[in-house]
Amino acid sequence: MKILVPNTIELDLGTSGEEVASYQVDQPIPDEHIDAEVLVTWQNTSGNLEDAARRLTNLRLVQTLAAGPDSVLAAGFPDNVQVTSGRSLHDGPVAEHALALVLAAVRRLDVLFEGQKSARWDREYNAAQSAPDTEQLYTLDGAKVTIWGFGSIAGRLAPLLAALGAEVTGVANSAGERYGFPVVATGDLPRVLATTDVLISILPATPETENSLNEEILDALPDTAVFVNVGRGATVDEDALLAALRDGRLRAAAVDVTKTEPLPAGSELWSAPNLIITPHVAGNRPKGGSALVLSNIAALREGGELKNVVR
Repeated sequence: MKILVPNTIELDLGTSGEEVASYQVDQPIPDEHIDAEVLVTWQNTSGNLEDAARRLTNLRLVQTLAAGPDSVLAAGFPDNVQVTSGRSLHDGPVAEHALALVLAAVRRLDVLFEGQKSARWDREYNAAQSAPDTEQLYTLDGAKVTIWGFGSIAGRLAPLLAALGAEVTGVANSAGERYGFPVVATGDLPRVLATTDVLISILPATPETENSLNEEILDALPDTAVFVNVGRGATVDEDALLAALRDGRLRAAAVDVTKTEPLPAGSELWSAPNLIITPHVAGNRPKGGSALVLSNIAALREGGELKNVVR
């Protein structure tokens, strides 16, 4: 079978025994490759994916290296084409970035950076973070952290937070215990939010999760809480987030993803108070992509079970 691999990442598929060809992720698929049966995607444009969905009529599998398959699912591939995700490839990098954003927001490094830029020794910050009535705001030791979307990334992140003294609770579709941490069902989220110091969203983008972080959820949080998003921008009502930050109903936030990416220069998010923004860089380093693709090629060839099946 012919496998098309993107020009945005190096994959070693030499042991597959199949024909492997590279393609550009921002251009239509070349005519000589429209007979491909497997399409691997990474950082593809929507136009490229829509072109592939329309013209690759022999396609059997789309393997995205992204943890979230939303862009592939939106491209319109026929129902007979299987889609598998890059779940687990980004667990380490995203967990690292999430921890960095949490610490930056909790310790208010954005405030300290502003002091550095103006050559100002921030005595007010020093007094605030050491005062008895605000000291808990500046540390994860003893903080109650809620992770909304408790999958494999949360499985890497939660122990890191716990090692710093945080009490971690997960939120997922069903209650139980995962990776050694308590998980409550989504219906119990409002109850948990009332005592949450840090809310971390790792939700995927689906019709069900659109604008999940809305005014109601934000109002359920204490006004001393911090919000961090390393999931998908579509899950956040950005107008509600802006209002909460401007009104002081949220202490701080840090987001790696936004509804529109790249975030337009005119977006009000850039000037929002107490908001840290990074340009969707948390998971740009998939680990083990070649092994996952090879495993699914073998399963497709031999009629075995594919990994990370989305549909």
